[in-house]
Amino acid sequence: MESPRGDSTALGDEAIAVRGCSIETPALRSVLEVVGAPRIGWTAPTTSVVAGGAAVTLSASGPERFGRLRTEADDLFERVRTPESLPDGARPRLFGGFSFTADSSAEGPWRGYPDAWFTLPAIQVSITSDGTWLTTAAIGPDADEAASERLDRWRDRIASLPVFEPGAPPGVESRRHTPELPEWREAVESVVDRIGDGDLRKVVLAQSLSADLAREPRVVDILARLGKSYPGCYQFLFEPEDSPSFLGATPERLVKMRGRTVDTEALAGSIGRGETKDEDDWLEAQIRDSEKNNHEHGLVVDAVCDQLAAMTTDIETGDRTVRKLSNVQHLQTPIRATLDDDRHVLELVEQLHPTPAVGGLPPEAARQTIRDLGGFDRGWYAAPVGWIDEHGDGTFLVAIRSAVTDNTTATMFAGAGIVDDSDPDEEYDEIQLKFRPILDELT
Repeated sequence: MESPRGDSTALGDEAIAVRGCSIETPALRSVLEVVGAPRIGWTAPTTSVVAGGAAVTLSASGPERFGRLRTEADDLFERVRTPESLPDGARPRLFGGFSFTADSSAEGPWRGYPDAWFTLPAIQVSITSDGTWLTTAAIGPDADEAASERLDRWRDRIASLPVFEPGAPPGVESRRHTPELPEWREAVESVVDRIGDGDLRKVVLAQSLSADLAREPRVVDILARLGKSYPGCYQFLFEPEDSPSFLGATPERLVKMRGRTVDTEALAGSIGRGETKDEDDWLEAQIRDSEKNNHEHGLVVDAVCDQLAAMTTDIETGDRTVRKLSNVQHLQTPIRATLDDDRHVLELVEQLHPTPAVGGLPPEAARQTIRDLGGFDRGWYAAPVGWIDEHGDGTFLVAIRSAVTDNTTATMFAGAGIVDDSDPDEEYDEIQLKFRPILDELT
């Protein structure tokens, strides 16, 4: 595998050159097979991106990671020289994400994943409403020449790529839950007791599922299969150099910001899918009428609106609907707001993370409860992952329905919102449904 390694892994004083051209649309999985680390895969309703190598990488740690990344991103884009002829979808972007909390260990399954990490790709292939584009970037005294040479070389290489045939799933040999069912029941009961004492209103507890695989998986195959099984979700892959692969198919967008327009949504409350249309319709009616699910969902809607209020002039909520995925149904409410001033998308990300859909209420009490009862390091699970452009606009997802793969081990993650009338066994069953998107592609 050839690696389009960039010229630097830290931002210096030198300019960054960008080149780009339109190309025939390749098989993105084939591009993903041949680019080197760090690798990025991103599929959204209007744009798909595959990126590899790094012209520059940025990282930060600690509670100030959002602000530090925002400052470094602004500094980076001031140095970027991008041809005006490139459309928005082909212009360079920083791709990356954050840890759920500022004290992630960056060890075990999260080896090589700091509290915040972003990369400006050396090569970027984007399928957009303006066509398909190849974009390259380079840094250093010979950046213009290096970016142009990289563009010519990868344009020729992509044009001649074979179509890679998908392989069989790796197969699962054994599984381990953390926490197991008895410890899970204790944790849920502890949260319900704290809610009853008036300390909390909601806490999202999570579980990990570690699977020993028969052989090392091809993450490109997993991502492709997720795209077919969950076409209505965002598919993502983040793979820093010499690190495990973090991938998933999430139904939840944290925030999209373009100019002063902000789009987000509340996604909370879950129920399974039926085996027949009649059963599925019955389950949909159950979640629509469920006092527990509507209460949980309403908490999230109110909290997101409250979080946005400090930065916006108006907020609109759409109709509450049922979002149907292949294995689960969720209550969903779209939310749109207008910013009160020019802002950076990371300001919104910091303000909104974690939403009550993955954290709880009140936020600080919920975070402390998760630290007390969490049972494992969440790393980047349920945290913001996404991209930033030169204007400070961007889109970030909530990294749920996700897993880390490392050699012959895959670690999956799922959570459930615990409120005052939660039943531990019902919540446990709900979590097992949320493991299915990844687990089904491994077996």
